[in-house]
Amino acid sequence: MGDGLDALTDKEKQTLRLIVRGYDAKSAARHLDISVHTVNERLRGARRKLEVSSSREAARMLMAEESATPDFLARKNLGEAESAATGELVPLPGTRHGGGWGVGRTGALLIGGIAMSLLAAALLLSAPLMTNGPMADGASPPSAEDAARDSAVEAAARNWLALGDAGNWQGAFDSAGKSFRDANTVAGWAEASQQVRVPLGAVVSRDLQTIRYLNAPPHGFQEVRFRTTFANKADVIETVTLQKEGGAWKVVGILID
Repeated sequence: MGDGLDALTDKEKQTLRLIVRGYDAKSAARHLDISVHTVNERLRGARRKLEVSSSREAARMLMAEESATPDFLARKNLGEAESAATGELVPLPGTRHGGGWGVGRTGALLIGGIAMSLLAAALLLSAPLMTNGPMADGASPPSAEDAARDSAVEAAARNWLALGDAGNWQGAFDSAGKSFRDANTVAGWAEASQQVRVPLGAVVSRDLQTIRYLNAPPHGFQEVRFRTTFANKADVIETVTLQKEGGAWKVVGILID
């Protein structure tokens, strides 16, 4: 398996990491701004090198290998930035191991803790997801209980994002979930937000795309996706992950693409 993993190209690994996060070939193609054919070619190459028949199995193998590498998440996803000019990873100021913004060519990642991100990635591969987006033809409408939960989750996500829109970094930090606060400092969060959020400018529109349940213990996570237009950038996807704490929904992660 080690030889197969070593043979993977950076682009094949990049695509497998999206599969870990729950993307399919079509959404991965949109995210990477390439064709679905190119995504499928990368996945075929990865499956061949790893000698597996499933792209999810290939992604699981890569995740297991990389998550076993010391400092992997802090080094590649959370505590460092990727230079758009060179593609190299460079440190971000003010972050602790396991938390912070990671700035790439297309966006930024903040996750509340390493354990949550590993757990959610594993469950995306192994457990079914409940998606509370537009209903398919013939699907039953959500129950009143589900609709009330989704409304509360959406409101919590919007209210938290509004704090960032207003530059209230202290308020956003204080109202986030425990795993978020444990993995970050106020100073680091504020400084990184100045680098990542402020350049986008004011919000023009923020439209709900989907709410889906990530089946993770003890009570799972809710993932809310918005398609947002900012004054300085249009068609941005904001993905907010929430967990229930003390009877309220708290933000524990955010991804901006």
